[in-house]
Amino acid sequence: MKRNRLGKSGIVVSDICMGTMTFGTGADEKESIRILDTAYDAGIDFYDTAEMYPVPPDKSYVGRTEEILGRWMKTKPRDSLIIATKVAGPSHGWMRAAVREGTTALDRHHIVRAFEASLEKLQTDYIDLYQTHWPDHGMPYEETLAALDDLVQDGKVRILGCSNETSWGLTKSLMVSEMHGLSRYETIQNNFSLNNRRFEDELAQVCRQEEVSLIPYSPIGGGVLSGKYNDGNQPKGARFSNYLSAGDRQKAMAQRFVNEKSLASTKAFMEIAADENMSPVTLAVAWSKQHDFVASTIVGATKEEQMKDIIDAGPLKLSAETNKRIDKISREIMYPMG
Repeated sequence: MKRNRLGKSGIVVSDICMGTMTFGTGADEKESIRILDTAYDAGIDFYDTAEMYPVPPDKSYVGRTEEILGRWMKTKPRDSLIIATKVAGPSHGWMRAAVREGTTALDRHHIVRAFEASLEKLQTDYIDLYQTHWPDHGMPYEETLAALDDLVQDGKVRILGCSNETSWGLTKSLMVSEMHGLSRYETIQNNFSLNNRRFEDELAQVCRQEEVSLIPYSPIGGGVLSGKYNDGNQPKGARFSNYLSAGDRQKAMAQRFVNEKSLASTKAFMEIAADENMSPVTLAVAWSKQHDFVASTIVGATKEEQMKDIIDAGPLKLSAETNKRIDKISREIMYPMG
C-alpha cells in the first residue's frame, strides 16, 4: 500500500485509513475486531476515531469506540499504529456534544479533559494525530492552538489536525500558528467524495499552497456510492435507513446524502465501475486517494466482508479516460449533496 506524509510532519501513513465511527453501534466489538485485523493485515497502519464515537452520538454509549480500539491496540505493537482521535467542538453550534453534559468548547479546559479521557480509553500514553472535531469560529484560535501546542511540547501528541473546517478557518489557524510559534494543523479531515467535490473549490488550493494534507471522510458517500440505496432501497440496518426515521438532525443528514441527485450520480458512477470490472466502492475509494492534496482516505465498514472492495482500491490507479468520464458526470450532476 502506498504511503504518504501528513502535512510537513515526520509521520508517514498508508493511503487508506481505517475509520471506526460505527464500532460499538453498527458493528459490535467482535465484528469491529475482525475489521481492524483485516485492515492491519492488508497494510493499513492509520486508524481514526473520536471521543464522540460511535455514531449516532448518544450519552449512554459515548466513548465505546475508543474503548474497543484501545483493547484491539493491545494486540499489536504500538509503534506499528498511527492513531488519530478528536476533541469535540463547541456544543452551542451545529450540534450538542454527547460528552461533558453538552458543555463542550475548544478551550484549554475541555481540550485537556477530552485528551486525558481519550488516553485512558485507548490505553496508550500518546496520540499520533490529535484533531478538533469541528471548529469554534467564535473563539480565538490563539487559545485553542496554545492548549493543543502544550500537548505537543509535552510529548503526548505528535501532530495536530482539524476537521470540518472552512478555508477561512484553516488559513486563519495557520497564520496564528506562524505568528505565535505554535504547532500548526498538519491535516484537515473534511467530507470529500464523488458525490461531494466541494473541497476542490477552495480548500484544495489552501492545502496545496500551505502543505496541509486532506484525510477525507465518507469517500463512499456514507455508503450511498455502493449503490445500496438506489431503486428506492432502504437496506435494513443501514445508517441512512435508520436516520430517515430518527431525529431531525439525523433525518436532515440522511436526506443530504440520499436524494434524487446523489442517487442519479451514483447510478452513473456504478456504470463506470461495471465497465472497469470493479465494484463501485473500489472506484470511489481509488478516486478519492488519487488527488495530490490527499494523504490518506478514511474508510468505514460495519462488516468484515465489506473490506475486500476497499482493500482492492489500495494499488489501483484510475486511467485518464476513467477520470474524464467521472468528471463529465460531475459536470452534468453538479453538487449532488448540495
